[in-house]
Amino acid sequence: MRRVNTDLLGLYWRIGRDSLTRQQHQGWGSGVIGRLAQDLRAEFPQMTGFSRSNLFYMRAFAAAWPDWDPNVPQPVGHLPWGHVRVLLDKLDAVSARDRYAAAAVEHGWSRNVLMNMIMNRSLERSGTAPSNFGTHLAAPDSELAQQVAKDPYSFEFLGLSGAVAERDLEQALMDRIAETLWELGHGFAFVGRQVHLEVDGDDFYIDLLFFHVEQLRCFVIELKTGKFQPEYAGKLNFYVALVDDLLKREAHAPTVGILICGSKNDHTVRYALGRSTSPLAVSAYTYDQLPAADRNLVPAEDQLIAALDALPDEES
Repeated sequence: MRRVNTDLLGLYWRIGRDSLTRQQHQGWGSGVIGRLAQDLRAEFPQMTGFSRSNLFYMRAFAAAWPDWDPNVPQPVGHLPWGHVRVLLDKLDAVSARDRYAAAAVEHGWSRNVLMNMIMNRSLERSGTAPSNFGTHLAAPDSELAQQVAKDPYSFEFLGLSGAVAERDLEQALMDRIAETLWELGHGFAFVGRQVHLEVDGDDFYIDLLFFHVEQLRCFVIELKTGKFQPEYAGKLNFYVALVDDLLKREAHAPTVGILICGSKNDHTVRYALGRSTSPLAVSAYTYDQLPAADRNLVPAEDQLIAALDALPDEES
């Protein structure tokens, strides 16, 4: 199946390259794409994929990767054609297309997941949260932990608006656990909510506990709906120490804590993290601020895509 997909991409790229060459010689208003679509359908009536709109994508494919070679490993060459079309539609920079193509191949993203990741700028947000990982984790462990710390986290999928209580935010994340795991990133597994830990008769409860199956470490996540306060880092530092002492196994990497809050001052965050004794990161979060009545007026994404696909094609 991979070989067939590679051959199909090679065919589409060659058709796109030839379309570009003909248009350069005949001019952009010469109707090359329209005539080519008619000729291909007449010559190969049993084959699909030669519509006028798809030929425009082939031309864009060849323009985006002018040196593409099926014999030279490239991430885009391992993706289905539908994924390639998403990359062409949603991203302009070649570097961004290659980055998302590589992630889609590595993690096996479906076309819808790829689209959501691009629309939410998932890769651009990864690794950007302020942290003290470089101080408390040895390389390359610190780099691996930093890669999964996003800033901000995008919780638009929760459908929330306005101010919400911390417990309501936590409940919403649990109600949409599949989307929550996608937003956290590849490799996260849910362990528990309000995880109970006891210290000599004193009871403590961790908001959310996850385990990263590739890094082999626990992630303690605390939720705060308000602005970051330095004392939040102290509490999270304490929870990370507890998990390391009570739950961590010998084969596990050191536990990491991530505080996700409504807003933060990065200077305050860095002062607070500088005094912490555990590897911590602090991130903000965002979610849909439209009132429910207004959200209902906005068409769903699949409706918008269907409407755009129904529009007549333009050659330029």
